[in-house]
Amino acid sequence: AGELLGDSQSGEMQEIGFQLYSDMLNHAVKQLKAGKEPDLNAPLGVTTEINLHVPALLTNAYCPDVHERLVIYKRLANANDDDDLDNLQEEIIDRFGLLPEQGEALMACHRLRIAAKPLGINKIDASDSAIQLNFAQSTPIDPLKLIDLLQRDRRARMNGPDKLRVTVQLGNVAHRAEFVKTLLKEFV
Repeated sequence: AGELLGDSQSGEMQEIGFQLYSDMLNHAVKQLKAGKEPDLNAPLGVTTEINLHVPALLTNAYCPDVHERLVIYKRLANANDDDDLDNLQEEIIDRFGLLPEQGEALMACHRLRIAAKPLGINKIDASDSAIQLNFAQSTPIDPLKLIDLLQRDRRARMNGPDKLRVTVQLGNVAHRAEFVKTLLKEFV
């Protein structure tokens, strides 16, 4: 441990911080134990960027302490499944009251992040007029499921080799998030 975390180690633990270094190391070990070669270009796996085109945050009026908000954001980012998010949402509501619209959007973003990660989706852009999914280069999605979706739904088309675009009018953020979740289930 001294050489792994000390000055003589070969990595750049001092530059990125102990927690991130530990997370990267744990991810690499899990990949190796599963018989896979770790992807050095994405040392923590696929990270999904979610854009619902609305503010997704805990406001100052809802949670006035900036330190508490940061702790909650970190806990949200570390949630690995819907059960974790459900428990955290219950705790937040118990402490601060019902979530405002921005808080509901924040929870929706994290639910989509969790659903998209195992599918190898880099980005979800859900506006009021279209949904676009960007696939990672090594996505585990079966191409036949994608072809089947394209043939069944005329609103869906490919924008280049790695982007699926579905033209749909959804003004409500909750409806957008639910549509994206239903769309992601097509690939499971």
